Amino acid sequence: MEIVRPADRGYEALRHVYARNGRPGSVLLPRSTGEVVEALGIVRASGRPFSVRSGGHGISSIATNDGGDVVDLRQMSAVEHLGGTNVRIGPGARWGAVAHQLSPLGLAISSGDSGDVGVGGLATTGGLGLMGRAHGLTLDRMRSAEVVTADGRVRSVSETEDPDLFWAVRGAGANFGIVTSFEFEAAETSDVVQATVVYQPSDLAAFLLAWGRTVEEAAREVSAFLYIGAGPTPVAQATVVYAGDDLGAAIPELERFLRLPGTAGQRSAVVPYSAVPLTSGAPHTGQQRAVTHTGLAVHLDDDLTGRIAGLLRSGRAEMVQIRSVGGAVNDVDPDATAYAHRHQNFSVTAVSMVGGAAFDRAWERVHERMDGMYLSFESDHRPEAVAEAFPPRTLARLRTLKTRFDPDDVFDQNFDVMERVPSAR
Repeated sequence: MEIVRPADRGYEALRHVYARNGRPGSVLLPRSTGEVVEALGIVRASGRPFSVRSGGHGISSIATNDGGDVVDLRQMSAVEHLGGTNVRIGPGARWGAVAHQLSPLGLAISSGDSGDVGVGGLATTGGLGLMGRAHGLTLDRMRSAEVVTADGRVRSVSETEDPDLFWAVRGAGANFGIVTSFEFEAAETSDVVQATVVYQPSDLAAFLLAWGRTVEEAAREVSAFLYIGAGPTPVAQATVVYAGDDLGAAIPELERFLRLPGTAGQRSAVVPYSAVPLTSGAPHTGQQRAVTHTGLAVHLDDDLTGRIAGLLRSGRAEMVQIRSVGGAVNDVDPDATAYAHRHQNFSVTAVSMVGGAAFDRAWERVHERMDGMYLSFESDHRPEAVAEAFPPRTLARLRTLKTRFDPDDVFDQNFDVMERVPSAR
């Protein structure tokens, strides 16, 4: 197994993630499950803080550090077709590469809107994607996984084998071990209809209200992500995807979005799904220094849309992103996976390039109307975020399983579910 330290060639390409600079004391690069077991033993024996990294995007996760160790899974990136719609994927693959490899097979797995995100982090947290309303969360397509737990054991988990750990991995995986491979049931989707629409709304709150209604009324084949920039004249851009290439069905659905107030331009095309996630392949150098706050909402009603518009007018956030959920995501029983948010229709994320107390206060008015949280978009690792991400019954079960699979809380780096007992003073 290769171990790269600060004095070694190649260290500069390994030390950072997309959203943070780091200077770890070592980066371990396992190439197999056996080497992951070895790497875990090394970092545990060192006693230093350690991080686990899949693709390295790292908006919410602490996927690098200063002075500790990083177990970097990028060399475990194979994509294997197992026959039919079943595929095995390594945790270090990036979703853009996965989409391109599945496309010739007429298959796709809904992931995020960026192809530069790693498979491991997204698949164990949720996966809000541009086919989500049609196919569910990324983790809803997971059929089994191989996990190295804190005791160094290699466990195969599924609905029939270690089902409790399989339940936990689907939503709180970073707390329970290092996933070394996933098996997914892909969807038989080769081409989709994608529209990019630009809006210049004169009344942002009214536009957002209409947007929310349009998304909820659309067929479940439609998923839509909206990105709104702040400023005296707000500009918004949407990516709307119809999961399939049936133009007769897709065109009326996409036209709903062209009738919204302030439509300024659009481009539509039938494209392979692999063209949908924006994929640069660029190395991660800590280039995205934004701070984000996030939450989930059932509806974009009058009150919430007014608050979002107010946040953008305040100048404390440069952008708000609104992603659709609902549809097939909400078909799943809330108790079926550790990701339990199965009644909301939207994910709302505010982005600030400066962050700080002023941004926190400005977000709070929107935060008051949020109903749960998707952890992958939250950059503040406050303990309260864990309770927002996992409803009480889910969190209680996670804590019980944590004491069983990781009693020493080895995996405490990314929104730790372990209940903290206040220290005596």
